[in-house]
Amino acid sequence: MKITVSNYQKRQSGPMGFVMRTIVLTLAIIIAIRILPGVRIEGGSVAVALMTALVISLLDNFIRPILIFITLPFTLLSMGLFIFIINALIIEMAAAIVGPFQVDSFGNALLFSLIITLLNYLLELPSKWLNKTEYQPRQRRSNDIDDEGFTPYEEVE
Repeated sequence: MKITVSNYQKRQSGPMGFVMRTIVLTLAIIIAIRILPGVRIEGGSVAVALMTALVISLLDNFIRPILIFITLPFTLLSMGLFIFIINALIIEMAAAIVGPFQVDSFGNALLFSLIITLLNYLLELPSKWLNKTEYQPRQRRSNDIDDEGFTPYEEVE
């Protein structure tokens, strides 16, 4: 599940970013399964947790935008809370695709998605702190003649 706290945080993109997010999601799934008794992986295999993370990532990237678009009126009326229902549906779909990953009820899928979102955020925090960049004022270009007397942070009214 995705969580965005600030627009200034950059996510690593490309294949390496996908691999890193999948590993973090796998760890979050393993921790969440131990917390929530209504969700389980038969045999407790890490390989099944990794497969579940891959399926959730793919569903999250390809199916979730379609579901959000289809349910946009409900999402707007609920002030965005319907996204939690969509996240639970993604978890239910992943349980249907990955056989050893089982979710007992829709309520457990909803709680599992909330726990996964929180754990995913907490596990990505060190990476965000390490990749934090200091924001500098924009550099003045030689052809900027309209900016005379203004600092880069001032707005023109």
